[in-house]
Formats: sequence, structure tokens, C-alpha cells
Amino acid sequence: MKERLADKHCVPCRGGVPPLEGEELQTLVLEVGRDWKVIDGHHLWKRFDFPDFVSALDFVNRVGALAEQEGHHPDLHLTWGRVDIEIWTHKIDGLTESDFILAARIERL
Repeated sequence: MKERLADKHCVPCRGGVPPLEGEELQTLVLEVGRDWKVIDGHHLWKRFDFPDFVSALDFVNRVGALAEQEGHHPDLHLTWGRVDIEIWTHKIDGLTESDFILAARIERL
């Protein structure tokens, strides 16, 4: 049985590996969850909506705790009732499996 992305853990990128491309990206984004988008083959993006600022801030704090646990840190954009998340592997300036793992684990929150 294939292990689900959300059941895996991020692996630190040491560089020297090519970013994922093409069909691999499309296959992985389908497994991540609803509304995640691959932008320009470079990063993952999703908007999360909330009824107020406090709920959005709570979500950011939970994502931050997960990011620290995984050692993989997304860009978080917090505003009233909304959080936008961007994920990519900065070391290679593109996407790796760990980016999709983090997105899938965020979906579980």
C-alpha cells in the first residue's frame, strides 16, 4: 500500500537535486487536497478563509508549530479573515516532495 503524503515527514534538502516538473507536479498536487495550486511550476499556493482575524491567527500559529516540527517553513500571509500560504524549497528554488508533504499535513490541521 502506498504511503499517503500526509503520513510522511519532510526531508531537509541539501541542494543539488532538480526541482520536480510536469506530470510529477500534477500527480502530487492532486494528492495534497482541495484548492492547492502549483504556480508556474515553482511553488504551491492556497488561500484559507476564516470568519475573523483571531481564527486566522490561530491557524497561522498551528501552521507555524507544524513547520517547526517538520523543519520546513512556508511563507504565510495573514490578513483579516484570510491566510495565503506559499510553499517551495528555497535551496533549489522549486518544488520537492517535501513541499507537497507539508501542504498535505497543513490540510490535516
